[in-house]
Amino acid sequence: MTYRRAVIPALVGSLLVTLLLWWAGASVRALQLPGSAGVFGIETVNELRRWLAPWAYDPPAGPLSGGSADAGAGAQYADLYRTAMHVRFVAVFAFYLAGALLLIRRIPPAQRRTPATLLALWAWGPVAGTLAVTVSAPWLIASGGRGSFRVLPQLANVIASSGPVVVFAALLAALLTVAVARITAKGADLPPRPGVPPRAARLAASAGTAVIALSLVALSYEAVAAWIQTSFGGGGMLSEPGDLLRQWLLLGGWSGPGNTPLGDWLLYRLTDVLVLGVVWWGLRMLPGLLTRITVPAMAVGTVCVTVLGLLAGQLLKTVMDGTVGVWGPAHLFSKLGDGVPAALTFGVIAGVVAFVTLRLAGGREVTRRSGEGAGSM
Repeated sequence: MTYRRAVIPALVGSLLVTLLLWWAGASVRALQLPGSAGVFGIETVNELRRWLAPWAYDPPAGPLSGGSADAGAGAQYADLYRTAMHVRFVAVFAFYLAGALLLIRRIPPAQRRTPATLLALWAWGPVAGTLAVTVSAPWLIASGGRGSFRVLPQLANVIASSGPVVVFAALLAALLTVAVARITAKGADLPPRPGVPPRAARLAASAGTAVIALSLVALSYEAVAAWIQTSFGGGGMLSEPGDLLRQWLLLGGWSGPGNTPLGDWLLYRLTDVLVLGVVWWGLRMLPGLLTRITVPAMAVGTVCVTVLGLLAGQLLKTVMDGTVGVWGPAHLFSKLGDGVPAALTFGVIAGVVAFVTLRLAGGREVTRRSGEGAGSM
């Protein structure tokens, strides 16, 4: 699929996800109305506020965000906050556009690829949101008046704040993007799907899944995670990097059964098995879905597969969660989108490892033919 055909749906999807997040942020005001707690319940309202706050343009109430006795200083902090939000929305548009353009070109919604395109675009939304909040974090931290105090923990909190709202916005954007892409793809001369040797595809999937398992199983174990958070030092503004390392290195968290019944502990471990199963199956199918097997395509595709695995595991946990009667229905989805920074880190590494393994295991000819087949596109 040519850039000319792919750029239109990518632009449409980027605009929609940006507008949906802007609308979500503007809805924070509605949750502050006196009757909102009576309609939704106080627990649900508080949870929805947490979801929407990272995308709200209005500065949070506080002495350094416009409420200071020094009106000039308060206005400057408020301006910094709005600058952070300007950067955030421009960044989410740009990052989603870049990823969507690559995904639509390499996994066009044709030749039975439509479900894969939809899932990949949906998974890319939380990644774009995470990258956007990361880029805008310096302005947001400075707007709080604490730019020189525990910078790295503050940065970790900002990165983790994109929230479940991005997951839902990305799903709607992916649906529209695929619909538009199917229209623009009509009449396009797409190369045939590459015939990847099954053994090479399985080995590549296993190698990539092993990289993801390093984070999900080894690094996310309670003792190892605690060591990561506490063993790295620093000084000045770079002190206390543990929280930030956890964000970018840990896909989850688990410990031994302890006092928990063994059956319940094993049931919750099924979520980790599901994550790895989704990752392996996605990596097994990915080379055959790509119109051209390249390192960027494998890396971005693996990131999307990893995010999909995380979402599948988090949705399974919502089924097992029995706290809806206490915290409200919104609490069921409060963990959606967790672990996306680590999925980006290890997804890129796993994608490169899978690509190298694919070539070494007998897929060199396949990658070469896929490049030749896409050369005229």
